[in-house]
Amino acid sequence: MVRGHSSDPAARLGKRERQIMDILYSLGRATVADVLEALPDPPSYSSVRAMLRYLEDKGQVRHDVDGPRYIYAPTAAKTEVRKSALGHVVKTFFDGSISSAVATLIQAGPLSPEDHERLTKLLDEAASKDSQK
Repeated sequence: MVRGHSSDPAARLGKRERQIMDILYSLGRATVADVLEALPDPPSYSSVRAMLRYLEDKGQVRHDVDGPRYIYAPTAAKTEVRKSALGHVVKTFFDGSISSAVATLIQAGPLSPEDHERLTKLLDEAASKDSQK
């Protein structure tokens, strides 16, 4: 049975599926053996292979063939997944308020001078774009 393709890169995934996706995003491309080696408390080789096929059925992963091996990679760009996941967190935990989410992050720990400079620049650019609308 083939499951429907999910266009939402933040589609609900189980713990192991998230771990596998984290590994694939970290490595970029990986074989079943690569994923198995990187998983904490790894299941069997066949279980990892089945989970990768399942993720492929869900549209989260694609594969290329390299001789006898399948090389798996995420289908969505990491930046796309970040935006989707962060949007979900902002909607769920901050009632859709971006400023509340950013304030919480800033208050969570000290900002480096580089982080402060980057955030200031991004806020200035956003204000400039908003005033041009």
